[in-house]
Amino acid sequence: MSRKDVDPLWHRFTSVTRARIGLGRTGDALPTRHLLDFQYAHAAARDAVAAPVDFDALATRLEPIPTLQVRSAAGDRSTFLRRPDLGRVLAPESAAQLPQGPYDAVFVIADGLSANAVQTHAAPVLEALNARLSGWACGPVVLAGQARVALGDDIGARMGATMIVVLIGERPGLSVPNSLGAYLTYAPQIGRHDAERNCISNIHAHGLSYHAAAEKLEWLMSRARMMRLTGVALKEDAGGVATLGVHPPGVATQKLLDSEPAKLRCSDQ
Repeated sequence: MSRKDVDPLWHRFTSVTRARIGLGRTGDALPTRHLLDFQYAHAAARDAVAAPVDFDALATRLEPIPTLQVRSAAGDRSTFLRRPDLGRVLAPESAAQLPQGPYDAVFVIADGLSANAVQTHAAPVLEALNARLSGWACGPVVLAGQARVALGDDIGARMGATMIVVLIGERPGLSVPNSLGAYLTYAPQIGRHDAERNCISNIHAHGLSYHAAAEKLEWLMSRARMMRLTGVALKEDAGGVATLGVHPPGVATQKLLDSEPAKLRCSDQ
């Protein structure tokens, strides 16, 4: 958003946010500059949802990391937008081509609701993260079309993955149409709830950097593997120590690990 013609009284706020505040007015309407800027942002958001991801180009960019392409049961973009449930399960022909693990982790790059976010940010984030995962047995990167976050549960279960990481285009807004999100799920299987995942969002040029996102994700993956869970029960305190939500900060990690795994999982919603 252009900061020209913003009321000087608002400069202290507009210097630290991309939100549309202090735009002024012309009569009873917005100044033309800001009205056109809003219409442009709205068009960019619509384009982000409708545009396809060039997965072939993405696979080339990721070389020599092995990749394979799949799609959900939503046959086209219109169906994907109208039927979120179909975006959460694999098309039968795609399910048949998945290799069997076991793998410590499998990464899914999904188009989600912003093709531009995936095309721009997914490869750099994955490259930064891959450099940190020495000793991890990772499966091929799955490039998924017409995909929702939960498609990773279907993919991870079929591939025998201990955990699944879904890099996906987030719902575009009027300030950022190309924000990438990362969703981590331990022991993926169909039927997992959002409360059983950890999310890192707002990965884009004006948000979280690739390096910071990779560092955060590697940290969460390591704790998830150690504690055998993800979601609302896996938290961080200010000191960077993973704790379980059912225990107060400061409880020894060993005590947490001695608990029965079934008691550490989030309850179904």
